[in-house]
Amino acid sequence: MRRLLSALSIAAILATATTAGTVAAPPFPHTIVLPGASSAEGIATGTGSTFYAGDLFGGDIFRGDLRTGAVERFIDAPAGRNALGIRVDEKDGLLFVAGGFTGQGYVYDLATGAPIASDQFGTPPGSIINDVIVSDGAAWFTDSVQPHLYRVPITGFGSVGAFATLTVTGPAAELTGGFNLNGIAAAPDGTLIVAHTANRTLYTVDPATGASALIEGADLPNVDGILLDGHRLWAVRNLDNQIVELRLSGDLSSATIVRRTGDNAFEVPTTVARWGNRLATVNAKFDTGFPPSATTFEVVEVNAR
Repeated sequence: MRRLLSALSIAAILATATTAGTVAAPPFPHTIVLPGASSAEGIATGTGSTFYAGDLFGGDIFRGDLRTGAVERFIDAPAGRNALGIRVDEKDGLLFVAGGFTGQGYVYDLATGAPIASDQFGTPPGSIINDVIVSDGAAWFTDSVQPHLYRVPITGFGSVGAFATLTVTGPAAELTGGFNLNGIAAAPDGTLIVAHTANRTLYTVDPATGASALIEGADLPNVDGILLDGHRLWAVRNLDNQIVELRLSGDLSSATIVRRTGDNAFEVPTTVARWGNRLATVNAKFDTGFPPSATTFEVVEVNAR
């Protein structure tokens, strides 16, 4: 009887700890505090479950693990820098950061955090460098005040060349609010997709000519950062505390809203990154002021499906 009870006890423990023969894993963190951050805005994912997030007004970059929640300050930026959109280029060992109200863009060594380049795209306050994407051998930065995209060519592993300015024409060039061009993504064929905050929608931009066209059906008030995977696109609606998933048509001319994701932990999320079936965003907390007066800033993880 004693042996039977022991066997039953062990079986009960195993049944509790397993599902279909797999040992139950600990839950993923829902929120990850960025230690010592004074603000937050950009996020990107790297190898495995690694993420990078930025301190908007401090310019520092944090590196952490979405699986464990561990995080540390990776880059202690020089005084006067901002950090808005972030993009990881693993192939070339580079980390690109949009410099916001400085009118600048920064390039760092992805492995060490050492500075590689700094470009002065525009003169503040006449330029706000808001987001960045890597596509077809170059990084592209958006300007929320000017109808410009800035192209920084990648010239080899760990190196970049001189930037060039692409003037956007057509509807995406409209300057109808304080923040115009914002988030940016790139389709496999190199076509750029930009979010226009003031116009609350998305546009395609030809990377060779700058000509733009409306993506029909993308009604996105308070649109901020965007993320593209195939024909699935996620757009952050910051003040609405929402991430919207859209399905783009094959020719990128139209979009259909598939689902909207909200979360009680959202507090003005701004940009979004993906890791498997999970999305990660950062709380900018602009509801507390600008600059924000909050004392903590977090990464928030939610299911992508």
